[in-house]
Amino acid sequence: MKSGKKHSKFIGWFFSKPKLTGFLTFLFLSYITGFILWQQYKLIKEDEQREMNSIVHVVHQNIEQSLKNCYTTTLTLALTIDNNGIPENFDSVGKTLMASNANINAVQLVPKGIIKYIYPMKGNEAAMNLNILTDPYLKEEALKSIATQKMYFAGPLKLKQGGMGIVGRFPVFQNNKFWGFSAVIITLETLLKSSGIDNIDDSKYYFQFSKYDSTEQKEIFYLPNKSDFSKKYKISLKIPDGDWKLYIISKNQNYLYSQILIPGIIGIIIAALFGLLIFTLLKIPEELQSLVSIQATKLLNSEIKFGAIFDQAAVGIAHIDSFTGNFIEINNQYCQLLGYTQQEMKDRNFQSVTHPKDLEEDLLNLEKLREGKIAAYTMEKRYITKEGAIVWINLTVSPLLKNNKKVTTHISIVEDISTKKEAEYLIKKNETRFKSLFDDSPMPLREEDFSEVKKYLEELKLLNKSKDIVTDFFYANPLVVEKCHSLIQVININKASLKLYKVKSKEDLIQAKSELFNIRSKKDFIENLIAITQGKKQFIIDTIIKNAKGEFRDINLRWNIVRSYTKTFEQIIVSTEDITDRIATEKIMLDTKQRVESLINTIDGIVWECDATSFSFNFISKKVENILGYTAAEWLAEPTFWQDHIYWEDQEMVRNYCKLKTEQKLNHDFEYRMVAKDHSIVWLRDIVNVVLENGKAVSLRGIMIDITKTKEAEKELNSSFTIVTEQNKRLLNFSYIVSHNLRSHTSNIASIVSLIESSESEEEREQMMQLLKTVSCSLNETMIHLNEVINIRNNIGLVSESLNLAHYITTVKSVLSEQITSHEVTISSDIPQDTFINYNPAYLESILYNIISNSIRYRHPSRKPIIKINLAVENDRKVLQISDNGIGIDLVRNADKIFGMYKTFTNNSDSKGIGLFITKNQIDAMGGNITVESEPNIGTTFKIYIQ
Repeated sequence: MKSGKKHSKFIGWFFSKPKLTGFLTFLFLSYITGFILWQQYKLIKEDEQREMNSIVHVVHQNIEQSLKNCYTTTLTLALTIDNNGIPENFDSVGKTLMASNANINAVQLVPKGIIKYIYPMKGNEAAMNLNILTDPYLKEEALKSIATQKMYFAGPLKLKQGGMGIVGRFPVFQNNKFWGFSAVIITLETLLKSSGIDNIDDSKYYFQFSKYDSTEQKEIFYLPNKSDFSKKYKISLKIPDGDWKLYIISKNQNYLYSQILIPGIIGIIIAALFGLLIFTLLKIPEELQSLVSIQATKLLNSEIKFGAIFDQAAVGIAHIDSFTGNFIEINNQYCQLLGYTQQEMKDRNFQSVTHPKDLEEDLLNLEKLREGKIAAYTMEKRYITKEGAIVWINLTVSPLLKNNKKVTTHISIVEDISTKKEAEYLIKKNETRFKSLFDDSPMPLREEDFSEVKKYLEELKLLNKSKDIVTDFFYANPLVVEKCHSLIQVININKASLKLYKVKSKEDLIQAKSELFNIRSKKDFIENLIAITQGKKQFIIDTIIKNAKGEFRDINLRWNIVRSYTKTFEQIIVSTEDITDRIATEKIMLDTKQRVESLINTIDGIVWECDATSFSFNFISKKVENILGYTAAEWLAEPTFWQDHIYWEDQEMVRNYCKLKTEQKLNHDFEYRMVAKDHSIVWLRDIVNVVLENGKAVSLRGIMIDITKTKEAEKELNSSFTIVTEQNKRLLNFSYIVSHNLRSHTSNIASIVSLIESSESEEEREQMMQLLKTVSCSLNETMIHLNEVINIRNNIGLVSESLNLAHYITTVKSVLSEQITSHEVTISSDIPQDTFINYNPAYLESILYNIISNSIRYRHPSRKPIIKINLAVENDRKVLQISDNGIGIDLVRNADKIFGMYKTFTNNSDSKGIGLFITKNQIDAMGGNITVESEPNIGTTFKIYIQ
């Protein structure tokens, strides 16, 4: 009773204060309005997030599926590489792979990082021979792929062949050594098209595609809209295959505020009105209080809750008659999904817009709902829009119960999942395509599950143990090896593999698996298990298998873990290429090659073969090491080795001659020099045969014969011939001199003797005898000079020594010191004290004496003699220059007399014409030569060229 009174008193207090009650009512309704608007905002935001997440995940799945297809393509392409690292049927396999994957623009094989194989070649020529491991623009991402031993998608980057593209590189290893890359090229336009970005409604969202550039230390964006979206609402996903980031960005977030601003204002107004109404109603009779409360409740329920949740929902919501299927209430999103107006939808039922194939299931679920067998149901079904298009939706149905708990109407919530269904269809289509490629592949393929094997090895604690420990364990426990083999589950096997093992089905192979496990294959299977324990993701080996008919076949087995199963080992692709015939053929070819090489290596010459255009050698016999010192491997490692090692004086002649004869399609035989490994010069005679195909020179073959000794003998013979010829010339000239000079003296003697015989007095006879003595002395002097010349010309093998040139100049100055002093001669020499030349000592002193003494003898009478001596270098030869300021020589009149015997060209009484003649012969004997430059009354310069 007391509590009732207190309650009445409390209510009475409110009725007694209408203004405060009205204000509190306003605050309370404002709070409710704010709470409802906040819930509505969260619903809209969650719907937007769900829609954006759905869109970006579909695009992400499409991109990942495209990349997975590329993985299959690169893996199949890598399987074409034979044991020698040479791709087999690259163009045909590339064509098949391109036809099976429309998203790929080109495929490549990149041995040692150099692009050597491209399909299609047209349009991609610019990328040929590009070394991606040295290119600073490509090197980093290529090395990342090698380091991880996983496929990595580089880019987007500018392609050498033009445009922007993605390059997926799968590192290929042979015998645990890096072979190169199997690669695919996808243009950025193709990748974006396959992702489905172009099909997304761009009125609300847009996409951005980026990658972090470690060089520039910033994020690079590749799609056209590159405006700053950091303050916009966005969702991003990482694509680890290429270290990319995919963004979906809301274009305009203001619509969120507009959707809640107007209802908020209305709510505040309604709250204010209610406050005002409460204030007003508190002033009227109590009978109206109940009516006000009822109206307020109705207004809140109908206008705020239902209007906010139902009309502005991001998904389709409909209130439907559960018996007729007619639409009672339907929101705008539902109408937009089907393309009808609200009035048109209310004239229809859900059966009329449901796809006929989905209607039966929907009606069956609805019947269960009405009967109370289920509380609600969800299903995926198709609607037919007003335009006749098919839309996939996710339907959620919940009943609206009457007081008697009977279902008469229900609420249907629909969400558009057409994009998701399309993505699922594409995934299924690609899986079907892969299955077809797997089943119809000409290469024997198996898909196996090694998960139990890995678990067993983990139980044995063999994973990541050292290779030696694991190897010893397996060989010591053969039963463990057999159990591992039995744990392998064969998931799938293609037709080519059934043919290889001579079985009809997968079941037959599984049944005969243990019987086909021979001793050799058991040993190689141990190597496979060792590779697993060492964390290898790929295994390649040549082994032997036994088929169901008991036949042994040589195979190349390639074992690769599918990338997404590297932890579980649940899916492994095993290819087993039958190489029995190839090995037999290779053995025959190897035996033949060994016989041919043995025969070639017995030939006393270098047998070779090269390309007719580039002169790049593809074969060189081992004889090259004996003749030139280079190994065949060194020669073949460089395409331009032959051209680079031709002696520099012969290079241009050899290139031009070979090019000319090859263009003329003529065999040729010529001689040239090459630089051997020890830097010696080797003369070769090269006999070349031009190989023609379809009238075109394709290659050159020949033999190089060492003719160095022949050339040296020829050189010595020519040298001897030159010496003999020169000696003959000199002897002939000397004979002219001797006959002239001696004939002059003998004629004088004969005349004097005749005069003595005819003389009449003793005095006259005495005079003739004195004259005869004078002529006799002159004849003796002539004989001395001639003997000295003969000695010079006979000293062919003169001994040369390293002589200090400055010391010999000092010696000659000492000999001529009296003349130098008496005639006030100045001799200046700028030759350093440590200057040495190779020369004959006697000849060097004689040459210096004759030229310096001549400079003093033929000094100018009106000026003091000055003699300058210096040493220069011309064309790598030392030149000794001796200049004076004497009377000079008229070279126009006397050029032919300067170095002649007894040739004088001055009036000096002591001129005999023998000094320069002897000097010239001495210089010639030392292999040098002498020149003279002179002007009358100016001076003379002698240049002595030292060999």
